[in-house]
Amino acid sequence: MQLFNMVSLIRKKRDGEVLSAEEIGYIIKSYTKDRIPDYQMSAFLMASYLKGLNDSESAALTKSMLHSGQVLDLSDISGVKVDKHSTGGVGDKVSLLLAPIVASCGVPVPMISGRGLGHTGGTLDKLESITGYNVNIDLNRYREILKKHNMVMAGQTEEIAPADKRIYSLRDVTATVECIPLIASSIMSKKLAEGIDALVLDVKYGSGAFMKTVDEATKLAQKLVSIGEDFGKRTIAYLTNMNEPLGYKIGNWLEVEESIDGLKGNGPDDLMTVTYQLAGTMIYLGGEAESIDVGVSKSKESVASGKAYQKFLDNVEEQGGKLDYVKSPGTYPKAGVTFEIKADQNGYLQEMKAFDFGVASLELGAGRHSKEEDIDPTAGIVLHKKVGNNVKKGETIVTCYTNNSDIVDNVRNMLNDAITISDSKVALPTLISHRIDKDGILQL
Repeated sequence: MQLFNMVSLIRKKRDGEVLSAEEIGYIIKSYTKDRIPDYQMSAFLMASYLKGLNDSESAALTKSMLHSGQVLDLSDISGVKVDKHSTGGVGDKVSLLLAPIVASCGVPVPMISGRGLGHTGGTLDKLESITGYNVNIDLNRYREILKKHNMVMAGQTEEIAPADKRIYSLRDVTATVECIPLIASSIMSKKLAEGIDALVLDVKYGSGAFMKTVDEATKLAQKLVSIGEDFGKRTIAYLTNMNEPLGYKIGNWLEVEESIDGLKGNGPDDLMTVTYQLAGTMIYLGGEAESIDVGVSKSKESVASGKAYQKFLDNVEEQGGKLDYVKSPGTYPKAGVTFEIKADQNGYLQEMKAFDFGVASLELGAGRHSKEEDIDPTAGIVLHKKVGNNVKKGETIVTCYTNNSDIVDNVRNMLNDAITISDSKVALPTLISHRIDKDGILQL
């Protein structure tokens, strides 16, 4: 490997110059092997955030991160392997529902997920709120579970895109999350290393997303689809609205609880609409439906029949989780402190800023301020109303759960500021606005 001076490379990117594939390869390989400290990688990430990375740099970054570890070959497992990735939102527990739905329809789902990032929750943290559930499995066990159950949900091992695993944690605590090239290379290096054949992407926009506008989300989706197709993987992206939280529950165990409701056919409309669309697309790409619409119908049938819920139970048990709380969610331990946010007037809920709800959930204990911090699985927020709903003065809009009484006033003020009530009726937001694939952009 050619040797470079890291300070010179940081300066070069800081000054807006283009790094070569060799220079980017050096940075990623050296950081993975502990030859570059966190503070220098942090400086590089911030320079990349501020000055950007062009298409050639993005491609080099993705390739370097992909090949920083092992790229799985799952060709010995029958079927078209399909995964899904969300760019992150508030209350976004779709993966917990979607994997068992798709797997129960005959499509293998090899899912390697991440932890919470910034104000957004992480699939791994949610799964680990299930007592005993083990996301830290080696690759042999990963393959074994996938073969046996048609699905597996695991964290990144040291073998799978180790550079991404380390950089992902660093971005979370260095304010370098909202950068399209860094997001794209992180997502695609991890997903391509899984051994997938196709990928469905949920690219979120709005207050609670990293992409605040449809235009920004479109650019990210196009980059992700382009990378996927360049690597020979069929890739379809959807743009979904994250101006208000998805579903009614935010926080790790709370979101598992709502996912169980969804798998039993009792999930909130917005959560299930997104879940069914993504699941139907995965079933279509997996060759088990002749169209996306047929795939959506099959996903609904798997929930109605109980097959999807049973698949979830089988997975939890296989990965070491105890079924007591899963089968009886109401018996799960409760947070020690509960408080409510009430409507201060009559009217209609006009806005519930998802970003503020995500930050509030983090403050309650459901997220991390630093990568070493523990998460409280019982902390979080339950919404009793959604945008467009009628409310009466004094009615409870939100209930908060925490074990840290010191943050109650701060969170209460934060959420009061995040909620807007209008005197007149409010139009419901569009939930899924566009589909993006190799053929272009389709408004839905």
